[in-house]
Amino acid sequence: MDQPATFHDLDTASVFITGGGSGVGAALTDGFLAQGANVAFIGRSDASAFIDEMRDKHGRAPMFLQGDVTDTELLHATMRQAAEAHGPLNVLVNNAANDKRHTLEETAPDFWDWMIEVNLKAYYFACQEAARQMQGKGGAIINFSSISYMMGNGGYPIYTTSNAGITGMTRSLARELGPQNIRVNALAPGWVLTQKQLDMWATPEDLAAHMERQCLKEHLTPDDMIAPTLFLASRASQAMTGQCMVVDGGVVVTG
Repeated sequence: MDQPATFHDLDTASVFITGGGSGVGAALTDGFLAQGANVAFIGRSDASAFIDEMRDKHGRAPMFLQGDVTDTELLHATMRQAAEAHGPLNVLVNNAANDKRHTLEETAPDFWDWMIEVNLKAYYFACQEAARQMQGKGGAIINFSSISYMMGNGGYPIYTTSNAGITGMTRSLARELGPQNIRVNALAPGWVLTQKQLDMWATPEDLAAHMERQCLKEHLTPDDMIAPTLFLASRASQAMTGQCMVVDGGVVVTG
């Protein structure tokens, strides 16, 4: 997808993306590389094929650091590795998440702990390390949330709880980090049809029902998340912090 805008201040920026090798995260890695940024990302699965694809497309590859975001010590170590390679972070994108379906009745404490670790705790501690690296120079943190909690969706209550928490955390950290010129915003996508969604949950009936709620009558793809994320990362949004920006084709209304 050709991006509609160039954000010149992202050229050579040091960017770290969680889950940057697949789905929405892969699209974001591609988008930042196209802006000239130096991108590092953490992911659990081997990303060799994706790295080769990016090298062929952009003439340079992102830095892949394999690991699990729920291991806080490892997460911080990979972020420091990225800083050693590309300089202290200018941009953190917290994207890695898991929306595994579940019900209240079937939820066990260990599953609760794991879901919160993936979908909220990892975000918090990535912000912690990013803030350390951004001290004295400022930067931008973008936390991916979701409209799922705004819609009151059922079927994954720990996931919606986590996303509501992400928005609250974003607002508090924006207040705490603002004096250091560190901006913290959330981005809440609608239903983005990644391959995982198509393979596991996107039934024709559910897709049709969701489309009825969208104002814009095209399903969202990972590429639709690139330009909004670049905007929040860039100084084009330099007066924005503590906000949750919805990109959902017009399902929910904010304000």
